Amino acid sequence: MINKSNIPGFAYKLMLLGATIIWGIAFVVMKDAVDALPPAQLIGVRFLLTGLLMALMFHHSLRGTLNRANVAAGFVLGLVTFLAFWVQTIGLTDTTPGKNAFLTATYCVIVPFMLWAVTGKRPTLANVGAALLCIIGIGLVSLAAGSFTMQFGDLMTLLCAFFFAAQIIAIARYSQRFDVLGLTVYQFLFGGMIGLVVGCGTEPLPDPSAFTPEFAFNLFYLVVFASGICYVLQNVGLAHVAPSQGSLLLSLESVFGVLASVLLYGEVVTGRMLLGFALIFAAILISELAPARKSDCLEQSDRPAAYDEANEEHAAVSEA
Repeated sequence: MINKSNIPGFAYKLMLLGATIIWGIAFVVMKDAVDALPPAQLIGVRFLLTGLLMALMFHHSLRGTLNRANVAAGFVLGLVTFLAFWVQTIGLTDTTPGKNAFLTATYCVIVPFMLWAVTGKRPTLANVGAALLCIIGIGLVSLAAGSFTMQFGDLMTLLCAFFFAAQIIAIARYSQRFDVLGLTVYQFLFGGMIGLVVGCGTEPLPDPSAFTPEFAFNLFYLVVFASGICYVLQNVGLAHVAPSQGSLLLSLESVFGVLASVLLYGEVVTGRMLLGFALIFAAILISELAPARKSDCLEQSDRPAAYDEANEEHAAVSEA
């Protein structure tokens, strides 16, 4: 049994950094995998296998969690998580991995405004400034030069950012009341089942010839690394790293996504896109790291930032 008190603080930061690198590469892997299996079916298989793997690994954490409240929370998280990844994957079929990575990351800017609608607590001026900067960046990345047209894939990716923002808020609430690992297992199991139901009902059956060794490797990477290992690294890391530092580390996912897309997918990044990426990344940092009003300490966003209050109240908080 590992004694957490003997783990140095920088190790938790390395966990978060490692997760962002793996996720950055996953944008390219998903781009290849979705060519073989339609989006909903791909997410369904990925999540269900991940849930079963995590249930096997963390079966001790599931003891006492099989009750109505835990299962209901897991279903809600599974539904929101499926919608986020499903729409993101649909977007990935019509855009590049790099653009998909940065446009997805705009959820960080959306969270404070969604919290405003949910809790009535207004965003700060920094949040408003970050949103305006983000909108300009999105325009540079997604809009065709000299027009206001946007690719379908970019539009769907922006939509997925809203679902990721909703996921963050839901996780921040539930993770204060339920066991984190148990909740994560239910989240993946339900997300996988929903994906298979939606996929079988709305998508054509895949061509068996598409299931090549390359696809098997891609699926292995998504299940074991991008889902199982990464979410555990994130869950543990966020429980022991200050929200502002966690936000900064996790925001690097979009940067690694572009690097992976350029190196592994051959994406060509123009000067206009680079400027847009820089503005979006600046908006993310402003939204995540700007000081919050004391009355809003829960609601400063993040894939981690929605954790402010939870991290302050007890160290066992994490995100699934």
